[in-house]
Amino acid sequence: MLRVALSQSKKMQIEDLRVVLFNFIMAKKLNEKLLIRIEDADKNKNIEGLDKQNLEILNLFSIDYSNVLYQSDNLKYHQKLTMQLMAQKKAFACFCSDEKLEELEKKANQEGKPYKYDGFCEKLSNETILEVNAPFTVRIKKPESNIKFTDLLKGNFDYSALDLDSFIILNHDKTPLNDYACAIDDMIQDISLIVRNENDISNTARQIYIRQSLGYDKQIDYIHLPNILNTNLDNEENSVQCLIEQGFLPVAIANYLVLLGNKTPTEIFTLEEAIEWFEIKNISTNTIKFDIDKLKIINRKHLALIDELRLSKLLGFADTDIGKLGKLYLEESFTLKEIKEKIDLIFSKKLTCKGFENETKDIITCLQNAPFIDNFDDLKEYITKNTNLKDESLSSPLKYVLTGQNSGPDLKEIYPLIKNYIGEIVKC
Repeated sequence: MLRVALSQSKKMQIEDLRVVLFNFIMAKKLNEKLLIRIEDADKNKNIEGLDKQNLEILNLFSIDYSNVLYQSDNLKYHQKLTMQLMAQKKAFACFCSDEKLEELEKKANQEGKPYKYDGFCEKLSNETILEVNAPFTVRIKKPESNIKFTDLLKGNFDYSALDLDSFIILNHDKTPLNDYACAIDDMIQDISLIVRNENDISNTARQIYIRQSLGYDKQIDYIHLPNILNTNLDNEENSVQCLIEQGFLPVAIANYLVLLGNKTPTEIFTLEEAIEWFEIKNISTNTIKFDIDKLKIINRKHLALIDELRLSKLLGFADTDIGKLGKLYLEESFTLKEIKEKIDLIFSKKLTCKGFENETKDIITCLQNAPFIDNFDDLKEYITKNTNLKDESLSSPLKYVLTGQNSGPDLKEIYPLIKNYIGEIVKC
């Protein structure tokens, strides 16, 4: 069983989606189920409706999963197992105030040392604890020996007791910290492989230690993907939802994220094709960089491959000719949104072509009264006959009237694809 942890407090980012994609691929390769876990234990940070939005994104990428579980549903287990750890003297109540902990951290910084908990509350007697009438957190005692594990991509890791320290597992309000909740949830859900980001490696060590403290001895394998370097990736404007709104196809985004830092047999592929040849050993262990320009190129190639009728529907029509028209604009466009802007210009109300104001009016009037004309050369001949316009006095304003701009593909290529819409294009 594999799992994907989706946050209820932040929109899905590029790195989050990349983790989802690799979990999905590995689940298919191993013929294992994939479940989705919504991390919603921290009620103060949860954003209403974000879980549904993130699940809709997974559906856009054709990520199928066996079940959706909410972390908060396991709260009773998080608390029950905390009591077990405390009864076994493997965890303890910590009454230290935030001010005291900030003071310890400040002192450590001044001395140039890493901040570590001083262990004061660990030494309190049961009698003293009973006499204290104050809120407390629960800390797990730091390990007595090193925590070692092997990452299937990056190799061996070794964390000392000082690295882990006596960390908090339960907040003042008795809700679990994320590492603690994840460790227990992975136990309950019998997870066998976890694919996550490189910056979660220290969290992995904590979670392994939590499970060991609870007597859980099943080995969970880990794959930590290299981080994506891009200072803008945490911005909302660079969320997966925003990329989709900008006109990037899900198939292209998935293609790029699987390609990124990976040896692949071909540059352009679908997720289904990637499942066939994917191997962990081909992923680079080096930090990688998100390149929006590369994504644009890949997106353009997928737009060129898409069925014309489907492209037409994505553009708001149901006409193969509009799909073909959209592909004409791929010479100057990279995304669905950019193509749609070109199509929208064609159907927008035309004002005037600069330098050809009178000619523009004459052409619009002529086309409003024209019969259906199948051939572009016949169209030009008809306009010339009824307006006496020719050469640039005809070509420039006609280009503007039919496309809403002065550049772009040749009208001889465009006209056969829009001839059925001339009445709508030259409407008042």
